Amino acid sequence: MPSLPEIMHRTFFRTLSLLSPAGQAVLLRYVFDWLHRTPDPWSLATDSYEQDKYRTTLQHLPARPYRRIIDVGCSEGVFTHALAVTYPDAEIIGVDVSERALARARERVPQDGRVRFIRADILTHRPDQRFDLVFCSETLYYLGRHERLRRASAQLSELLVPDGVLVAVHPWPEAGRLHHYLDSHAALSRLTEQVYTATSRPFAITVYGTKPAPPPS
Repeated sequence: MPSLPEIMHRTFFRTLSLLSPAGQAVLLRYVFDWLHRTPDPWSLATDSYEQDKYRTTLQHLPARPYRRIIDVGCSEGVFTHALAVTYPDAEIIGVDVSERALARARERVPQDGRVRFIRADILTHRPDQRFDLVFCSETLYYLGRHERLRRASAQLSELLVPDGVLVAVHPWPEAGRLHHYLDSHAALSRLTEQVYTATSRPFAITVYGTKPAPPPS
């Protein structure tokens, strides 16, 4: 059973989703800037659980080259840094609503021209490019109601090139509900899912693909 603080946490973010997408995005920026008033509020850089989850997530990726990668909800760039090390030839973008988090991400990850961070939110962001690989980890439950999760699923799909890969990572069993919206999107096909329950905080890693581009006529 969820704890009382967790229930209150989810209820708060569901309430924010009663606003318009733009209004919700503005308040989420304020909330996450406040949460990042101290560095690494979720101990992503030091918690062994988080580090194991990052390594496990990378092991689930289809083995192929990735030229452009985006990390949606990157916070202070801990996982973005792991991506930069794993894919040294890729262009990588980290996206988050908190400018405080992004300022620390820019300090953490070497600014070598191929990694950059932008402030944006999943509900209203209009990217100027598409990506071979998209990550969305521990993010969807902040968006609240069903309509917003459908909108987020469409937005994530729009980020992908043909034959692109989307990786969603969320707590289990909540991931079943959250990833349902990705399952329902016509442009996405589930490739694999692995649920890890032998841990104090079970989680699911679900990998999706988009259809390949049609052959030239």
